[in-house]
Amino acid sequence: MGIWNQFAEYLFIKKRDPKEERTQWEKYMHGMNRISLMMFLVGVLVMIFKLFILPLLRK
Repeated sequence: MGIWNQFAEYLFIKKRDPKEERTQWEKYMHGMNRISLMMFLVGVLVMIFKLFILPLLRK
């Protein structure tokens, strides 16, 4: 499986293959990866806001 397909599945953009077997540990791993990816995206958005948007509003 490619990395872009995995990101699409984490972000619920693409449905996963229904024929593929999922174990309990795999569910935990995907859940943790999803949480860390969302936290990373929120952090990037906060940094963009602080570095670019906030200085424009202070003028």
